[in-house]
Amino acid sequence: MTTFLDPLITFVSAHAWLAYLTLFLAAFLEAVPVAGSLVPGSTIIVAMGALVPGGELKLWPVLVAAAAGAMLGDGSAYWIGHRRQREILTAWPLSGYPRVVEQSEAFFHRWGTLAVFFARFVPPFRAFVPLTAGALDMPPARFYSINIPAVLLWAPVHVLPGVLAISALHQYAGLPYHHHGGKHIWILAVIGGALILTLVFWIIRRRRGSAIEPAAKPRA
Repeated sequence: MTTFLDPLITFVSAHAWLAYLTLFLAAFLEAVPVAGSLVPGSTIIVAMGALVPGGELKLWPVLVAAAAGAMLGDGSAYWIGHRRQREILTAWPLSGYPRVVEQSEAFFHRWGTLAVFFARFVPPFRAFVPLTAGALDMPPARFYSINIPAVLLWAPVHVLPGVLAISALHQYAGLPYHHHGGKHIWILAVIGGALILTLVFWIIRRRRGSAIEPAAKPRA
């Protein structure tokens, strides 16, 4: 795997804009209903954050790319819901996921305006609540007054763990920033940890019965 990371990190160093674009798209797709449940956006963002201490990527552009993608994704979902109202909740592809649509609507009714804030940190609601908020006619000003602060907090919460983990290893374990072998091992550890956490949360969600599953087709 380190032989794979070496050319990857070299490529990212030479074409950082592609890494920032990947971050943007990962954050954007996480906010798209259904797709947001399948794209490991959080894992990608944490992994990219692990490249900041070594200088391959810069912290502020990483934060801006993640926040911009999330904001555009949430905003797009909200306006689609606001335009089509409740009919979007029963249209394709959401028609195949009635359970999570029902849960998102219940989540919205339970928390009201704050649902927009909390949903940004709670999969799978992250990908459904903005659309639901629009479909249930939440005013745009109220939506953005909650969504923008949520996104601005969400971005560093997802980016900084990878940054801080690698920085701490450099500072306290004495790992040099440009010693590729050692650096790759710890970057792999951070990426692996992010993947494990993603898997754990997925399993917990499945066991609690809140996984997103298509509606069963009636038997002929």
